[in-house]
Amino acid sequence: MKTYLCIDIGGTSVKYGIYCEKSGFLMDNFFPTQAWLGGSSIIARTRELTSRLLKEYTDTCGICISTAGMVDCDAGSVTYASSLIPEYTGTPIKKIFEQQFGLPCEVENDVNCAALAEYFAGAAKGASSCLCLTIGTGIGGAFVENGRIFHGFSGSGCEVGYMLLPGGAFQDMAAASVLVKNVTRRKNLSPGSLTGKKIFALARNGDIDCIEAIDQMTDHLGMGISNICYVLNPEVVVLGGGIMVQKQMLYDKIRMAVDKYLLHSIAEKTTLKFAQNQNRAGMLGAFYHFKARKRETDLYV
Repeated sequence: MKTYLCIDIGGTSVKYGIYCEKSGFLMDNFFPTQAWLGGSSIIARTRELTSRLLKEYTDTCGICISTAGMVDCDAGSVTYASSLIPEYTGTPIKKIFEQQFGLPCEVENDVNCAALAEYFAGAAKGASSCLCLTIGTGIGGAFVENGRIFHGFSGSGCEVGYMLLPGGAFQDMAAASVLVKNVTRRKNLSPGSLTGKKIFALARNGDIDCIEAIDQMTDHLGMGISNICYVLNPEVVVLGGGIMVQKQMLYDKIRMAVDKYLLHSIAEKTTLKFAQNQNRAGMLGAFYHFKARKRETDLYV
């Protein structure tokens, strides 16, 4: 029974699991990233984890890695990482793991992996194309068409968070973190006083500040999504990120905003869905990326 070690390196946690094509995840867990310690610390602890798991799961035939940051998939290295993970830019992940463990390793950006998971085994399964957005501290984007991620010329395709809207960048207008900041400012509270979950609870109880801030956020989301749809024309738009657990409140608002900014002839053919794979999305997408890379090089493992 072939298994694969799947690892998802994020800013908050490093998730890992052993995946079997026939039966799914045999196990999964996580450990805190402690991103402030830097890239070398993250890689060192991930290598220790890998060594331990490979001793237990001896039939593992590949290492599938999803990671924060921009990634050169051919080299399997991080080409750019924000200051949230110091000294991570330039890390040759594929080379490090293949040299130490003697197994093939493939690396892809975490948002791209989440999109692959939704395309092959989630909300966009069966669609010809999908745009996947993760709404969190910022906004990440990925586009999949006919099973392939669109990377662009230099690997920065679909960095939609930096797209400009009236008033600022998309992620500075519509990210979940911005919702929290806006309500905190409206109520003259100290930073850290509110969470997204608390804001939605207050909105359900009629809090005007919270309702108006959510309406503002969803309007900006609709505008940004519409702009992307004019360029890429996806069959399905998949929304992910922690805030999307509030789909009962968000779906109609976002759908109305998309319909407001997108031509009717396009909007009526654009399906809006919420991500299904949750915390396993990065790991599962890393597996699909690994398999796709091996098919391209005719190395079936």
